[in-house]
Amino acid sequence: MSAVKYFTEEGLKKLKDELHFLKTKGRAEIASQIAEARDKGDLSENAEYDAAKEAQGLHELKISKLEESISNARVIDESEINTDKVSILSKVKVLNLSFNKEFEYTIVSEEESDLQQGKISVQSPIGKGLLGKKKDEEVSIDVPSGEIKFKILNISL
Repeated sequence: MSAVKYFTEEGLKKLKDELHFLKTKGRAEIASQIAEARDKGDLSENAEYDAAKEAQGLHELKISKLEESISNARVIDESEINTDKVSILSKVKVLNLSFNKEFEYTIVSEEESDLQQGKISVQSPIGKGLLGKKKDEEVSIDVPSGEIKFKILNISL
């Protein structure tokens, strides 16, 4: 059994929409590609058919993983989130002490992460490093490029 994954309502809706698309239009497109490749003759020497069948397998795997994520999903009730320390869905304003530059991150599930929107995964090195920390606390986080030191300036929703 997989671990419970926490989502915002918006994040869970995106997953469900993607699953619906993959099961309907996505499957139809792949079936069409397979039929088109099959019409081209001998299947034993038909690379296009093999590629379409492989794409179908990957597509079904993606559907399976989405279904698993959705079945283990729990929507987070923002009213239950404590802003005394960093947790999933926290908006955290930090000061990078090396560059004296401020950043604001929202800690989200892996599936909802989007760095351009400031949403970082709870599974990322920075996300893991900030979890459980409190305002005004300084924290050193190991990232692939070395170590980053942050000071937590604010925690909100």
